[in-house]
Amino acid sequence: MVEFEPMQRRFYQRSTELVARSLLGKLLIRTTKAGLAAVRLTELEAYLGPSDLACHTFGGRRTPRTEVMWGPAGFSYVYLVYGMHHCLNVVTVGEGHGEAVLVRGGLPVLGEELMRERRAGGRGLSDGPGKLCQALSITRTDNGLDLCDPESGLYLGDDGTKVPLTEVRSLPRVGVAYAGEAATWPLRFLWQPPTTHPVTE
Repeated sequence: MVEFEPMQRRFYQRSTELVARSLLGKLLIRTTKAGLAAVRLTELEAYLGPSDLACHTFGGRRTPRTEVMWGPAGFSYVYLVYGMHHCLNVVTVGEGHGEAVLVRGGLPVLGEELMRERRAGGRGLSDGPGKLCQALSITRTDNGLDLCDPESGLYLGDDGTKVPLTEVRSLPRVGVAYAGEAATWPLRFLWQPPTTHPVTE
């Protein structure tokens, strides 16, 4: 089995916008009884806590669902939208901030066959938050996992792939039109690599 060193806690204990940009090109690694799968992250969105109308913790909102967002950086925040699609977020900054990065998409690099089975013939494997979670079998039961611990079954690693700033686009976030001016903030970071970056084994 291919193994990768996990990102350390300090990586996530930074500004949410910086963490979102820095996650481009990193590997999201999922291990289950069915096997190993991983995607290289290509699209992420930053959500800036109580001052961000598009964020689940806007205005200091604190509910059982969002509680993990108020905790330590480097943990997973998984929620369900439309009663059917799971979305994975990475908690950032630190306790009491309520900020996170939404993982919107990535390129399959390991376990593609397993991912195809989970997607059951659906269009695209991991080019959307719901698709990515289905392909990696991420659900609400994975809420609150320590993403710095490979034993959790879900973590982020770095295989040395570099993402040039010239290949990164900063765009408005998706699906937050209700957030007024905050909907225009360029907090969606999209990387469209000119070539495939293979995993170094």
